Amino acid sequence: MLGKTAGGLYWMYRYMERAENMSRLIETGQRIALTRSHGADDEWGSILKAASTDRGYGAKNGGDVRRETVVDWMLRDRDNPGSILSIMDMARNNARLVRTALTPEVWEAVNAAWMTLRQKLSRKVNERELPELLGTIRQRTALVRGATHGTMMRNDIYDFARLGTFIERADYTGRLLDVKYYVLLPTAHAVGSSLDNVQWETILRSVSARGGFRMAYGHEARPRDIAQFLILDPRMPRSLNFCVSKLRDNLGYLASDYGVKHPSLSQAEELKRRFMSHDIDAIFDYGLHEYIQGVLAALGGLSQQIEIDYRFNQ
Repeated sequence: MLGKTAGGLYWMYRYMERAENMSRLIETGQRIALTRSHGADDEWGSILKAASTDRGYGAKNGGDVRRETVVDWMLRDRDNPGSILSIMDMARNNARLVRTALTPEVWEAVNAAWMTLRQKLSRKVNERELPELLGTIRQRTALVRGATHGTMMRNDIYDFARLGTFIERADYTGRLLDVKYYVLLPTAHAVGSSLDNVQWETILRSVSARGGFRMAYGHEARPRDIAQFLILDPRMPRSLNFCVSKLRDNLGYLASDYGVKHPSLSQAEELKRRFMSHDIDAIFDYGLHEYIQGVLAALGGLSQQIEIDYRFNQ
């Protein structure tokens, strides 16, 4: 299976993962803003940057960065192709294109998620309703993921679905870590402070990693351990290492199925070797920002190569 069907699957699962990640990012903004006694709206500017929608937001709203406006932009604004409503439309459209490649359970889960969120996002969401809505988004995307795991054959269709999921997930984790150190902290003096620790805890929550972290490291949330957990831990399903390993594995399965080793597999192997073979101290010595930027650039190149290798546009 090559061409538009493979591309449709890949992008459908990217969009489903992206919708969940956007909901997590909004929740992160809410939590971090609560840790600040003043300048809370500044946090929403950093969230826009993490979502890569700050330019579009600025073009429409100028320099007026307020919680209500940012949340509405990220949730439901049709002028924002990265809003959750826009993303869910694209996910469902791709699902329709590849419906014959999906099990009935997966299609029904995608369609139900789209209908539910379209109804809930038909009007502006107030602050009191927001936590429930964000929970619904995560619940609905989790149902799609569960239907995929429970009903899909482990063949090339499944591999393209997983590639889309883990490219998007790795990109999100990387952006969160980068924004944490270079936007969220007000000054270098805050590193290691109580504010710093609260924000690291918030980052853990934003990737549903708080419970797993405590199992591995206990209740003391030290920045070094959290970075280790979210970057290098092979057991954590949202760590960079875990995602990169899955990308390499699924590209390997495709190479085995088709009898061809494409450049994208070599790129995934190189990404794993180059970025996931260091310890956390070496990463901090090199520079967390520089390291994350390198990972994100490699992920972007890998995504482009996957599209070329499997002829998504043909």
